[in-house]
Amino acid sequence: MRAEIWDSESPYAIGVDVGGTKINAGIVTAVGEVLQTFSLSTLAGQEDTADRVQEAIAGLLAEARRERPNLCYKGIGIGSAGQIDWVEGSIRHATGLLPGYSGTKLKRLLEERFRLPVRVDNDVNVLALTEKLLGAGRGVRNLICIAIGTGVGGAIVTDGRLVHGAWGGAGELGHMTVDFRGEPCICGGRGCLEQYASGTSIARRMRERLATCGRSEERPDAREAFARWQAGDSIAADVMNEMVAALGAAVASLIHMFNPELIVIGGGVAEAGEALLMRLHEEVRRRSMPSLAEGVRIQAAYRGNWSGTIGAALQVWEYADLE
Repeated sequence: MRAEIWDSESPYAIGVDVGGTKINAGIVTAVGEVLQTFSLSTLAGQEDTADRVQEAIAGLLAEARRERPNLCYKGIGIGSAGQIDWVEGSIRHATGLLPGYSGTKLKRLLEERFRLPVRVDNDVNVLALTEKLLGAGRGVRNLICIAIGTGVGGAIVTDGRLVHGAWGGAGELGHMTVDFRGEPCICGGRGCLEQYASGTSIARRMRERLATCGRSEERPDAREAFARWQAGDSIAADVMNEMVAALGAAVASLIHMFNPELIVIGGGVAEAGEALLMRLHEEVRRRSMPSLAEGVRIQAAYRGNWSGTIGAALQVWEYADLE
């Protein structure tokens, strides 16, 4: 039995972006307009994450009832950190960033609580939906999104549809091997892209280089490493050259595998701007077969604080035919 606020033809859905520090919920239209928002801290390790997600949705609905008492919704879409069992709508695995979250049957919990249809997917996959429908990916049938922040995430769109794989784990692009003898990774592999291109790794490698020069008291983060690189710092240039080489190798491999029209680079690291994209483009051209690289665009992602929430909600329309 659906809730009284359910309407399969409603132009509104609830989108929720679940991160390690914050949960953003919003009422979103089919064209990506955000009507109303509600946010709270995740309190990871202190509170149950699924409970906090429910609190965020309940808070959003309570505020909406006061301002728009007759509003109905097509459903709820969740974009969450972690590996998501897309068919079941459960959290297959979450890192220590969200303790106790692994195994959560999130779709079932939310459908029982709110009596609305629910879709749950990985946070980068829902960002790819935003890109596909509102950003650089509009009108593009084949694209790859790479989100570079604390870690490296990815999403693959082929023939207009997100690739989910057997259960939803497709697109773990941060764990592509770019150096088979490379540094060990938390995933158990070696030489993963994440070890060279993530904000965490850029900061670590920068600090290691500084320490070898007797400057261990300097502790720059990734943002400062970019600033030093753009200012002509030679140590930062070495770190960024390695980052671009690793990312270029990964992107070239993805072009060879998927023959995309567009590569979208998002996340905090992408804020290094046009200088990074130009270098990446050059590296990809150098490493790719010309016939496959020809015409492939590399662009920065659609920017907006609520792009994850928007993409989460857009699932409700994107996968309506699967209900």
